[in-house]
Amino acid sequence: MVKNYEVPFHASAKIIELIADISELLGVWSASMKGKLTPKLRRINQIRSIQASLAIENNTLTLEQVTAILEGKRVLGLPREIQEVRNAFATYEKMDRWQSSSLKDLLAAHKILMKGLIDAPGCFRESSVGIYRGKKLVHMAPPASRVSILMNDLLDWLGRTDFHPLIVSCVFHYEFEFIHPFVDGNGRMGRLWQTLILSRWQPIFASLPVETVVHKKQQKYYKALGDANEAGSATPFVEFMLQAVYDSMKASSEKTELRILSLLKANR
Repeated sequence: MVKNYEVPFHASAKIIELIADISELLGVWSASMKGKLTPKLRRINQIRSIQASLAIENNTLTLEQVTAILEGKRVLGLPREIQEVRNAFATYEKMDRWQSSSLKDLLAAHKILMKGLIDAPGCFRESSVGIYRGKKLVHMAPPASRVSILMNDLLDWLGRTDFHPLIVSCVFHYEFEFIHPFVDGNGRMGRLWQTLILSRWQPIFASLPVETVVHKKQQKYYKALGDANEAGSATPFVEFMLQAVYDSMKASSEKTELRILSLLKANR
């Protein structure tokens, strides 16, 4: 393990501005949402996160279908896609038990997330892997022999870095996708672990469906990953993800207020 391992990154003016904007909004958001994020509203946001994160990976189930599955109702859909929903929900439900810098916890999360979907869930890949967009190879991940070393170094960095948690969550997300440690489920895991890192800083982030914004801007998400790879720096991806966090916070505040009014009317 490389004790002085550091990820390639620099704090651009845009990143500094976004951190200030998010921090300001966080104060307002926390105050306005205090006591309003009921268990029902938290579950709604969690379902939105799950549906959007899976949709990014080409799962075709709608928000209504995902909700029905989690309510134990029968849904017409591909068995694999239904299994992905059940696995994702089980994984998010256990998120508060895990430490973000723990390799054991990360592998345990992947095992639940990919249960019944791949041959060896919870285990690092043992073969080379390339990431394609259509027929174009956009990233060749590090060789399998390096995965364990790189992940241990990254988790060690995560446990000792003194960067702002907003930056840390984004940098980890990027580095995780660059390493691509698993045969499948890397995108889902990267987004899940970013949420975990943020929720350890501010618990309210556990109920923030950032994935819905990422899904709407999916091509820009991939472009940010590609730009970071070309630059040899996580900076472009950090800028994209911080903007997604900010946009999600604004949208979530507005939608939560609308849902609160709807619930109040329904309970009259």
